[in-house]
Amino acid sequence: MAPKRPAHAGAFPKPVERPAPDRPDPAELYAALDLGTNSCRMLIAQPKGSQFHVVDSFSKSVQLGHGLEAHGRLSRASIGRAVGALRICQRKLRKHDVRRMRLVATEACRRARNGGDFLNLVKRETGLELQVIEAEEEARLAVVSCAPLVSTRTEQLLVVDIGGGSTELVWIDLSAVAPLDRQRALMRLHTGFDRTDSPFPAAKVVDWISVPLGVATLKDQFDDVEDDAARFALMSCYFEEKLAAFSPYHDAADQARDGFQIIGTSGTVTTVAASHLGLKRYDRNKVDGLRMTSDQIDAVIRDYLALGPVGRRLDPRIGRDRHSLIMSGAAILQALLRAWPTDRLSVADRGLREGLLYAQMNADGVLESGAF
Repeated sequence: MAPKRPAHAGAFPKPVERPAPDRPDPAELYAALDLGTNSCRMLIAQPKGSQFHVVDSFSKSVQLGHGLEAHGRLSRASIGRAVGALRICQRKLRKHDVRRMRLVATEACRRARNGGDFLNLVKRETGLELQVIEAEEEARLAVVSCAPLVSTRTEQLLVVDIGGGSTELVWIDLSAVAPLDRQRALMRLHTGFDRTDSPFPAAKVVDWISVPLGVATLKDQFDDVEDDAARFALMSCYFEEKLAAFSPYHDAADQARDGFQIIGTSGTVTTVAASHLGLKRYDRNKVDGLRMTSDQIDAVIRDYLALGPVGRRLDPRIGRDRHSLIMSGAAILQALLRAWPTDRLSVADRGLREGLLYAQMNADGVLESGAF
């Protein structure tokens, strides 16, 4: 007797889990927008090999945090400037039909009592939905953006991101990672500083700190000091005091210079580099990746002090958007160079936007394996 066929045996089985989502088209455009305490910046880019190709960009000083230190709120004028810049960004996103994007805000919106109201206004006026990211993610993205500049000889790495309202510092131990995999190990940190699930030798984050002082907020703290040189010295000493809680600070002198690298990413660092090179017109190709000695940096800072406020305002190497903030940034930079044992600093003309792009593209799997 032939066996009976069970009922519904010919039915197509229901899937026990959802099918894998379609992989994004590598030709699709990505966008990253960073609304900081001082500037609004955006990049639109397309994956290209293990890197990306920039299709469009935007950068404008909006001084969103102007007056925040004194009043704890974003002013009406600052909000107006920021919304105006974001309208331009929205038009660029629409023009390029960008669908994959991350739009973030940082320290000013984290601290302002009316930060939430401001973001709601931005959504109503521009249609853009900005996300306020925490300091740790800001620090992670700074590391990711700087990964391509890390030397294969680097065993101890300090990444410094000097922003408008805060400064992020991340100390990373790469000694357990093979030299040729060190850049990619840093890229893997975009998912978190406490990675324990990676099958690869991991970059170890020894410590990180977010100091709630950047070029705009530090300047505001000492605006009442009239003497230019005295104000600079006070800013630098004050910032150095804020580094005392950073655990590698005390034993940094024991680290070998040969395997130690500092990478600085900010408008301050790139401006100092451009001044050192004597560039009257900024050239990213000459600045990004440049290594400056501490003596060269000190010489530029001494030159800035000798120029005074009027001279700095007229100096084409500094630029109109930067002259009022360059000395607070230089004070932070000088404090860092006093604190850590290196005679060189790597200059990075890259930051949060690049980190956001790399993180998105890595998560989507559209970047090819290989050297950066």
